[in-house]
Amino acid sequence: MRNPVPDLLDELRRECAGADGGEVLDTIPELADEDPDRFGIALCTIDGTVYGTGDADHRFTIQSISKPFAYALALADRGRDTVLEHVGVEPSGDAFNEISLEQNGRPRNPMINIGAITTHALIGDPRWTLEERDARVLAGLSAFAGRTLELDEAVFESERSEASRNLALAYLVHSQGKLDGEPHDAVDGYTRQCSLLVDVRDLAVMAMTLAAGGRNSVTGEQVVPTWVCTQVLSVMATCGMYDAAGDWMSTVGIPAKSGVSGGVLGSLPGQVGIGAFSPRLDEIGSSVRGVAAFERLSAELGLHLMHAPEVASHVLYGVVEPDADGDELREVQLQGTMHFAAVEVALRQLEALPDGEPLVLDLSRVASATAVGRSLLNEAVERMRADGREVRVTDPDGVLEG
Repeated sequence: MRNPVPDLLDELRRECAGADGGEVLDTIPELADEDPDRFGIALCTIDGTVYGTGDADHRFTIQSISKPFAYALALADRGRDTVLEHVGVEPSGDAFNEISLEQNGRPRNPMINIGAITTHALIGDPRWTLEERDARVLAGLSAFAGRTLELDEAVFESERSEASRNLALAYLVHSQGKLDGEPHDAVDGYTRQCSLLVDVRDLAVMAMTLAAGGRNSVTGEQVVPTWVCTQVLSVMATCGMYDAAGDWMSTVGIPAKSGVSGGVLGSLPGQVGIGAFSPRLDEIGSSVRGVAAFERLSAELGLHLMHAPEVASHVLYGVVEPDADGDELREVQLQGTMHFAAVEVALRQLEALPDGEPLVLDLSRVASATAVGRSLLNEAVERMRADGREVRVTDPDGVLEG
């Protein structure tokens, strides 16, 4: 059987490619030359399986999508209380580059520039040099991605030459006693952080690492403690999409972060990490096609955070080998609730079966199924039969019938 999830992603990408509004960012010279028609989407699951479609291997600079991961490193290195002394967690309702301070001089949250620069300066030991902090950021974000990331020197120098506003923000926070170290060092390090190269597969893996409580599903490394991910995802949910965060959370329902190079990252706890990239930006600086893709994924795969699905990893009750119970049929037994993440696990179990042999798909232990769960399981049965396999379905409660 051929897994239908890649086909689903391909179709979604083709349909969202028609969203061609917006403009490529032209305030950073190196980003202005990007091909506006590039478009890639990737998903990473709880066990490290990565699906990609379109320009999934095209690399671009991470930009503001680095903010939640730098925040995670600061929390892990300095502790929640210390970080909260310097940076708050409240939505600003402002654009990403606005002056947004609380009465005590603390930036409102780490997802806007003034808070992200402050957060960058909290990574590692306060006595570290700029080079030591840069090395920690590179190693930390690479651990989230599961591979060593590289710096785009041209973008770094381009952004560095246009950093006047960020320097002004840094000096303002420094004057309030909330910035560790020198403003120039903080801005230089933050700019370098934003200039690391990623692709949508990297974003999906990084998002899944947050969604899996800090454990990289591809490498198995525990990158940050679980409590850090809870804090980061909470702030992403309320602040990650700037002044559109409320609309995003009610419509898409996935903690997310966008960047001005055209990337969008979404992290759904316990289920999936998502990365998208397309350079044309809307009025708040998020990818037009990326936003469209997330809206479709959320609606069609039932990924809204408030759906509160069951854990997907226990979907497989067991596999009975041929002749183990007196007949010549392999029996795959599923259990629990069939939402997207659970069905995706089941689909790969079915995909891995030996070709041609008869099969019983036992759903007698399945309590319920979402619409996408029913659709994908029915599609799997149809594809196996089209491949010439005899498939019998045990479905006493009519789960696949809706």
